[in-house]
Amino acid sequence: MAVFPSTAAKAHADRRPSSARQREGSSRPKRRSQRSAYLFIAPIALGFLVFYIWPLLQTFWFSFTSFGVFGGSSWVGGENYSRVVSDVTVGQALGNTLLYMGMGLLTLPVAIVLAELMNRKGLRGVPVYRALYFLPFITMPAAVGLVWNWLYNGDFGMVNQALSWIGIDGRYWVSDPSTAVYAIGAVMIWSHVGYYLIIFTAGIKAIPRDYYEAAQIDGAGPVRRFFRITLPLLSPSIFFASVICVINSLQQFDLIFVMMSPENPALGETQSIVTLFFKWAFDENAQGPAAALAFLLMLLIAALTYLQFRFQKRWVHYA
Repeated sequence: MAVFPSTAAKAHADRRPSSARQREGSSRPKRRSQRSAYLFIAPIALGFLVFYIWPLLQTFWFSFTSFGVFGGSSWVGGENYSRVVSDVTVGQALGNTLLYMGMGLLTLPVAIVLAELMNRKGLRGVPVYRALYFLPFITMPAAVGLVWNWLYNGDFGMVNQALSWIGIDGRYWVSDPSTAVYAIGAVMIWSHVGYYLIIFTAGIKAIPRDYYEAAQIDGAGPVRRFFRITLPLLSPSIFFASVICVINSLQQFDLIFVMMSPENPALGETQSIVTLFFKWAFDENAQGPAAALAFLLMLLIAALTYLQFRFQKRWVHYA
């Protein structure tokens, strides 16, 4: 009697253990799900490779080459890195960049205090306040720089006018080398405090109210509750904000570029690593040293971020 192939295959499948048949049946939907997942992440992965990984590899390659005025490149080895290390302006720009980072980190305590005040019961108009604080962050940095240049103007600026009302003599804030970097830092704090305010407001709202009620029953006042409950349980949000703040501050460019004109005498006192990179790459046609400078900045950001993650276990508390 002839046995059809389909019947033989069915008889062979029936002789297999039930666990094997179950594994084969469950593996097919799993493979289909994996293919769908890869298909969905393919555009993002492709964009990451094209716009991040490939430029990074190109920058690393360019940092070992020298470019001619009319194109073409030649291998120079470590000469570009030697120039970066020995150039005095790089040290000054690095100091300014670290100073911008320090002033940028001052935004965090300001945002924490504002978030705590806005989470108090009975305060009216909180959504309006949040929108007003967040508005500078979503405003174009070029517009922010132009407006603050007008406010800082030494002849008719509103900052000097406000100071004259209380008997303080104004000054040329962005053209005085002793105050220019701090004037830019103040604008950085003003324009970014709204972003961190949203983060800390969400973090405070996530803290269980039971902790505050128990502390209040025990006689803890608002200040004690803030330092004993709010700050420790807000530390994950503070850690996240500090990582973002350090990265953004080290890449500061827009405000400095807009607020400091090329003929400004305080330009050198406010120059950051990124503005120096722009000057070398586009003004002086020194793409090789500029690429080396950019790559070293990336290593600095990676090192500081690693240190933040390395030591976060000592002060970050998760509820």
